[in-house]
Amino acid sequence: MSKLAWDDFRLIKAIADAGGLTGAAAALDVNHSTVFRRLGQIEEQLGHALFERRKTGYVPTSAGEEMAVLASRIDEDVTAFGRRLAGRDLAPSGEVRVTTTDTLYLHMLLPIFADFRAAHPLIRLDVVIASQTLNLSRRDADVAIRASDSPGETLIGRRLADLNWAVYARAEAPATAEERDDPTALFRRIWVTLGDHLGYVKAARYVRDHVEPERIALRSSAVLGLTEAVEQGIGIGPLPCFIADQRPGLVRLLPPRPEFTTGLWILTHPDIRHAPRVRAFMDFCGSELAKRRALLEGTV
Repeated sequence: MSKLAWDDFRLIKAIADAGGLTGAAAALDVNHSTVFRRLGQIEEQLGHALFERRKTGYVPTSAGEEMAVLASRIDEDVTAFGRRLAGRDLAPSGEVRVTTTDTLYLHMLLPIFADFRAAHPLIRLDVVIASQTLNLSRRDADVAIRASDSPGETLIGRRLADLNWAVYARAEAPATAEERDDPTALFRRIWVTLGDHLGYVKAARYVRDHVEPERIALRSSAVLGLTEAVEQGIGIGPLPCFIADQRPGLVRLLPPRPEFTTGLWILTHPDIRHAPRVRAFMDFCGSELAKRRALLEGTV
């Protein structure tokens, strides 16, 4: 038996992951016939069938399963080596890839990033705006600044503040005396809220659980769009305090609600935490965000 190459392991893992040749070809960016031909060559080389061909797809044999597991382990080791190597920078220079949300980026982080660049001109920033969580373990990003109640046991960082929300209306429609005495009276107003895409946000769940569907005039897939809808008077709705409190066209109807609160974290992977560029970025941003804690928590 001649030696197997790493690409052979990758191919077997791709077929096992996809359950067939078409998905494996797409994952490897090759055509179907290449995967089919190469699988036949590997099986002939090993003298063992690696997959059972069924109508529902390709199912690994014990040999195929063992090879796919070994490929996963090799891939993880290579990824870990890359992370450790990236953590050995000798000076605060290079690139830091940061993931955050559009609301934090536009309404909180951009001035901090500008000040950071002035203080560290040799460090470039690659900012990835995403509502979903990127995988820091796979180096999808170096640093995450995000709201979370469970940031992940494999990551390190610190909780910077409580990210508080409250219910707001346009300034011309403040809470009535009845609503101040009995906040449940607000449920008789017309509301706007986040759409299903952001249905996991606590404030969105609150509206879904307490407001009758026919009283929800608008759903927005973006927090910034929701903010504009409230300011235009389409309805009342929950908004982050650090955005809404800076808009004179909005007024709070209720104090920040504890059931809306989420922690604001700055996080990285342990393998690169000592990289000078990562450490410089996290220390700087952590310090600057801590200065803005009152705004984030709605206690200004």
